[in-house]
Amino acid sequence: MQRTHDPDFDLNLLRVFDALMTERHQTRAASRLGLSQSGMSHALTRLRAFYDDPLFNRGKGGMLPTPRAEELAPSIHALMETIRHEVLSRAVFSPRSARRTFSLCLTDLAELEFVSPLLRFFEENAHGCVLRTLQVPSKAMAEALESGDADLAIGALGNLPEILYQQLLFTSPFVTLVSKRNRRLPKALTLAQFEAAQHIVVDLNDPVHSSFDQVIEAAGIHRQIVLRTPHFLSVPLLLDAHPHMLATVPQALARQFARFDLVRELAPPVTLPRMALRQFWHPRHNSDPANVWLRGVIRRLFGDGPGAARG
Repeated sequence: MQRTHDPDFDLNLLRVFDALMTERHQTRAASRLGLSQSGMSHALTRLRAFYDDPLFNRGKGGMLPTPRAEELAPSIHALMETIRHEVLSRAVFSPRSARRTFSLCLTDLAELEFVSPLLRFFEENAHGCVLRTLQVPSKAMAEALESGDADLAIGALGNLPEILYQQLLFTSPFVTLVSKRNRRLPKALTLAQFEAAQHIVVDLNDPVHSSFDQVIEAAGIHRQIVLRTPHFLSVPLLLDAHPHMLATVPQALARQFARFDLVRELAPPVTLPRMALRQFWHPRHNSDPANVWLRGVIRRLFGDGPGAARG
């Protein structure tokens, strides 16, 4: 093996090693670093030559580390953490020249609302940067934000650790949706009509996500729930297939569904609390110029609510 003080060794290769250890998948690791497939393959070839070891072999579970890679991993990861949090965090972030992946914890609802405007902004102002979306369990979210595996979490999130910083982006009322093929129901539902109908409920089954269903039940309103699903995106198709059913969702989501021309909005028979969309980050990255820039972009694009995105 060559000595580590070899002047020909490119320290950027350690980023490749660390990403492969984290992702265990060459394509995902390349995306995380903003590299092409050929660039990732070339870097891995150089790492293997330097350490005189395969380091990662293709297996059923993806890229599996060799014993030599497992031995190197803790030291390399610690070094990369030091560089990220003690060195790079003090640099000035220049989005037009940056080559970085930004990772966001999002539900599918938040993906609908945030990703497309962000992509347009990145194409115009940070074309060398990559967006990556994650779905992280609530119990692991604070850890992901602290470690840097995720830069921000965005959504209607509650019960997160108090140590996390947060910023309100906008609030959205709730509306009840019905298939456009159902013309029997008026725009304003009565309580009797609401309780007599069959309902589809979006249930993320995660205590970190705010639930308005509890408020409905606490008000003594009884619904005939026939389906609970964790997927917002299936709602308009399900309502179109079952026109007699209802679903109560945030209006921000209903406006996204309007493009499918399958559902129409009804006013719920009771006043429901507004859903608050916030962005969350860890104090460890509060002064990181790249994180500060990203938070500012999201606040600028979405701070006035749905449809306010602008370049």
